[in-house]
Amino acid sequence: MTDSGTFALNDLVWAKMRGFSPWPGRVVEPPPELRKLAKKNVPAQCIFFFGSNNYAWIENAFIRPYQQFKSKFINSYKTMAFKDAVEQIEKYIKDPEAFEASLRQEQPDPNEQFDKLREEEEVVLESPKPQPVVTPKKTSKRKVEKPTTSRNSIKKAENDLPTPPSDRKRKRMTAESVENNVESHNEVDGLFTSPHTTTTGRRSVAATGLLNRPAPIPRPETPEIDMSKVSQTLKSKNITPSSLRFGFLGLGIMGCGIVKNLINSGHKVVVWNRTFTKCRTFSDAGAQVGATPSDVVDATDITFSCVADPQAAKDMVFGNCGVLQASSVSEGKGYVEMTGIDSETSTDIADAIVSKGGRYLEAQIQGSKAQAEEGTLIILAAGERLLFEECQTCFEAIGKNSFFLGDVGNASRMNLVLQMIAGISLAGLSESLALAERAGLQTKDVLEVLELTNMASPLILEKGHAMTKGEYPTHHPLTHMQKDLHLALRMSESLEQSLPITASANEVFKHAKRLGYSDHDASAVYVRARF
Repeated sequence: MTDSGTFALNDLVWAKMRGFSPWPGRVVEPPPELRKLAKKNVPAQCIFFFGSNNYAWIENAFIRPYQQFKSKFINSYKTMAFKDAVEQIEKYIKDPEAFEASLRQEQPDPNEQFDKLREEEEVVLESPKPQPVVTPKKTSKRKVEKPTTSRNSIKKAENDLPTPPSDRKRKRMTAESVENNVESHNEVDGLFTSPHTTTTGRRSVAATGLLNRPAPIPRPETPEIDMSKVSQTLKSKNITPSSLRFGFLGLGIMGCGIVKNLINSGHKVVVWNRTFTKCRTFSDAGAQVGATPSDVVDATDITFSCVADPQAAKDMVFGNCGVLQASSVSEGKGYVEMTGIDSETSTDIADAIVSKGGRYLEAQIQGSKAQAEEGTLIILAAGERLLFEECQTCFEAIGKNSFFLGDVGNASRMNLVLQMIAGISLAGLSESLALAERAGLQTKDVLEVLELTNMASPLILEKGHAMTKGEYPTHHPLTHMQKDLHLALRMSESLEQSLPITASANEVFKHAKRLGYSDHDASAVYVRARF
């Protein structure tokens, strides 16, 4: 790195791409095939990444000198790929010429590879024709036959351009699949199609159990929040509100209860929601309403965000009229992310906020709609300690405990671990009650006995009663539970930790979503277990 604050050619650095931890690299001349940088007025460097041997444009704000930050970033990632990358950059430091020579040997000549592939293809195409494939006789059992592939089909594929999958599948549909009414799955829109009748007017006995699924249960309407009622828990806290002004982005199932308690505890709040009509209730209760997320940031000292998922959280920050568009972010404004996200997304948002001169705290919340309205959530925070202290009166209003867990990402990881436990528990509970019902037992009797055992917990009993009644008013959306299981699995992949039970639970929730229960409560996974 030069004295002027810019990076010179061949500098060894840590470069940060969105969605990845800082990675060892080297400043190089851009190769011809690399696309030019879109933002011409932003200082950036072409980085060669060790290990993956890829190139990318990285803004100077996301680059740090290698040796200076080595002790900080060397343990930020634990995968084998990261360890290989660190080993390669250390080899380069010891002997750059030897490293470059070994790199050239590892990269084969593309012309040689093309000639080799062409020779192999000619050998395959010139081979004698195989014997005709004998089609097995039809049996009464439902069976999905594996398609047979011959060398003739390889030759034919050279002349046939692929057509849309739906057209080709219709042409090759066998009479057996029509007769047996095999259930098909449309991978494009994620919906099941279940024909109940056939062209011959017959129905397969084996498929009947699958096709006679329960009729969809409509989701109960979520009642509008009552701002006039103050929870007994909040009254007992006797909170002295902060003199700071607080913004809140997102008035969903959790956001409504949180903002209600902030207002009722005397905090000055400015709100924004994508659906503007939701803001009226809070406006009548004394909150101000911002036109855009950036307007909310400009009008407040600290802004909270609580939206649906990682993509929505990124849109709130990086999108049009988003948080980064606010003119006052550089004045040290605080941003608190309460959305259930992964640590990579949280780190990306933190880097963007801090690079603009703002401050960042992730505050993951444990609890559901009832706890948000009662003010008994658990807050898991990580990031800037001073910002955590400034939010204490808010955390007291909305929760019963708050924990500071250190660096950005720790709170997100802790939240995903806890959500993983909840998701697996609900999947197991749903299958247990489904088995009890199939065995002729009363599910309410199962819950009555369960309540007396050491397995009883508020979560199990609450969701168990919802499953028994067959009513699923949304306290924690099923789609959010599946999202958290998915993020936990992604985290396990980066750490090379096997999670077979979590993977199975994730599939159960995904199936429930395809059945149309995304916006129902997570307890609606029981419908899938019965199906």
